[in-house]
Order: sequence, then C-alpha cells, then structure tokens
Amino acid sequence: MLRILDVSGERRDDYSSVLPRGCFDVETAVAAVEPICHAVAEEGEAALRRFAEQFDHVSPEHLRVPQQALDDALEAMDPELRAAVEESIRRRRVVCEEVEREEHWRSVDLAPGANIGQVLLPVSRVGLYVPGGLAPLASTVLMNVVPAQVAGVSSIAIATPPQAEFRGLPNPTILAVARLLGVDEVYAVGGAQAIAMFAYGVGGLCPKADMITGPGNIYVVAAKRLLRGRVGIDAEAGPTEILVLADATADPVQVAADLISQAEHDPMAGAVLVTDSRELVEAVQSELETQVDQLATKQRLKASLTGEQSGAVIVADIDQGIDVANDYAAEHLEIQTAAAAAVARRITNAGAIFVGPHAPVPLGDYSAGSTHVLPTGGAAHFSSGLSVRSFMKAIHVIDYTAAALQEIGPKVETFAMAENLPGHAHAIAVRIDQEEQR
Repeated sequence: MLRILDVSGERRDDYSSVLPRGCFDVETAVAAVEPICHAVAEEGEAALRRFAEQFDHVSPEHLRVPQQALDDALEAMDPELRAAVEESIRRRRVVCEEVEREEHWRSVDLAPGANIGQVLLPVSRVGLYVPGGLAPLASTVLMNVVPAQVAGVSSIAIATPPQAEFRGLPNPTILAVARLLGVDEVYAVGGAQAIAMFAYGVGGLCPKADMITGPGNIYVVAAKRLLRGRVGIDAEAGPTEILVLADATADPVQVAADLISQAEHDPMAGAVLVTDSRELVEAVQSELETQVDQLATKQRLKASLTGEQSGAVIVADIDQGIDVANDYAAEHLEIQTAAAAAVARRITNAGAIFVGPHAPVPLGDYSAGSTHVLPTGGAAHFSSGLSVRSFMKAIHVIDYTAAALQEIGPKVETFAMAENLPGHAHAIAVRIDQEEQR
C-alpha cells in the first residue's frame, strides 16, 4: 500500500527533496478566495448568507448561534463524551498554566539608570476557526480556546460551518465543547468567508478580530494568506501528517494503526514510515491492508496511504533515520525504536514528538495535554505549535535616566551619522545639550 523509497545507500546533507510530501498549492487557491473575501468586506451579512447556501447548502436562520442552542447542545451531550472532553480540557489547561505561560514582565539594567523591560500582553480579540467537513473537529475548540484563555484574551469567538443535517446550526459536539469552555460567541460560518468575517468585521454581527487561529482546508488557508497583515494568523496549516521513526523492535500492528490514525483525516494527509528494518516494512504493509479494510473510512485511507505524500523510507541505520526525520520536520513524529527517549533528544525539527509505544499521536490529538494545532509541510523547521505564547505580544519598555542617556548618547550619535541619519543624532544631541546647560 505504501510506496517504498530506499535511501539507505546514500548520505545527503538534505533529504527533504526525496521524501514523500504532497503538493498543497495555496497560491492558486488565493485567486479563488479573493472575491469571496472582498464580497464579505463590502456586503457583510448578505455575502455570508449567500456563501452559506452556495458552499454549505444550507441557509442558517441565525449566523450567530443563539445561546439556547449552545445550552441545548451541552444538555444533550453524552455523559461519557462530556467526561472525556472535560478531562482533555483539564489536562490542556494544566500544561498551558504550568509549562507554556511565561512571566508577563522581565527587565534588565544595562548600566546605572538604563533599564530595558519586556511586557507580554495578550491580543484583545481572537477569532478561532473550527473545521466541520469530513471530520468535525470538536477537539480543535479546546486546543484553541484553552491557551487563549490562559493567555488572558478578553474576547474569543468561534466560527464553524453550518450543517444542513442540523438545520443550519454547526455540529452539536462543537457547540457543546464551546459551551463547556464558556464561549458563547459562536458563528455558523465556514470557509474563507469566516476568515474574512473575522478579518474585516461585519457590522451588527461580528466585530473585527486581532488574530485568527485554527486549521482548515486549502481555501481557509488561502484566505489567511490573503488577509495576513490586516489580521494576525497562527500559521498556514496544510494537510495533517505523521512520520514514524521505527526499528526492528517496533510493533507492526501499532505502527500501522498509528499511520492510519492520521491518514483518515483527509485524502491528502501524509503517512510516512522511516525504518532500517525491511522486515518491519513488509509487516506494516500487511497490517495496513488488514486494518484499513476494517474501518468505515477505508476509501479515504486508501487515497491517503497510496498518495505521493505517503510512503515507507528505508534507511541504513537509525542515525540516518534521525537525519531524515529532521529534514522532513513532521507535524507529528513518533519514535518507536530502542532507547526511544535518547533518540527523541536528537530531534531538532518536529511539531510534536511522541516517545515510545505508549504515546500514539491520537493521544496528543485529544488528551495528552499537548497542543494538536501544529506546523505542517516542513514548517516545523522554523515554527511551533499553538500555545499560550501564540496569543501574546511582546512590548519593549525603554526607561533611561538623563545620566544614562548622556553616557551612551555619543555612541548613538556616531552610529546615526554612519548611517547618514543626522536627525537621529540630533534627537540625542539636543537632550545632552539641554542637560549640560542646566
């Protein structure tokens, strides 16, 4: 099922060009979403209703979900599901508060009277997007809301597509999780139009957001790219992906199940096995055939697992496998090798690392306490998953006394004149002159 790539006979400085990865052409999608975004900016609510009928095939009675609908969704929530969600929220909140939260104020004295501080402040308003297509990701609600709440964001709104089967309301589990978290501003708006609604604001319905977070399809990502700068975004997330770095000690039943767990998200999802064991590849291939046919998502799985974005990569040894994993920079990286913790410490590029046989990716998708909003498409080379810090902005506070300015001022003037900026030097000089005349 997985195509096989053998790099065991070659050593490269960079393996990324030969590894499985699908095409995710955001730029082409930008052209498709641009008129949608402009229409929302110009027409507001009328455009949102038109696009709901066009793309979601339903006309919501209310674009903003009524409070009663949120209450009803929570009331109807299965008790076991509610308990599972509440525990996921608890664990994610503990990690946000104990691991991710930083000091809001730090400062240093560079010289007598020369103090530089940094204050971390939350953005004021965030629009959170929650997909509702092939998989209505209710878990994404808590993954976005909890770190925003811990950061101190004062205004949080959610947008998620209306569903015809729920008479124009979003998926009820999504609504119930929002209600559990105390978020009552929820919009039955999906796709690029939801991103435009948050970016521009829609008078009488939805105020403009400072930042938009959350995953979505290629049109959601394209709208984020188009409107970035007008509004802050978390990332341009592509299809989900998993890389399993494994050796002969790995259990092929578990490896196959874990590859399947992410492949079922989307026909474009990537599932990659990197191993120095050809016997493991054969066993995993056999397990994939068996396990896929047992699942209701088998058609989607077959499209994903046989696509160009998926494959089994054979390496000479785990040292080479680590190099391959670091070059791939997976959204989700599982280490299923001997001495897995030691191998994990050698990973420099990954959205999240799952160590050993008892930490599968679905644990992180729901209840590990970590974030599941992670960089894709190799972006883990330079970016991180969504956390409390994502919702904070840093402001430097410069506080100098007259004596401290006099001490450093001549050096500033020299530097400014070297850049042919005499006005900069003058702003320093007038202060020094005034102080000397006193």
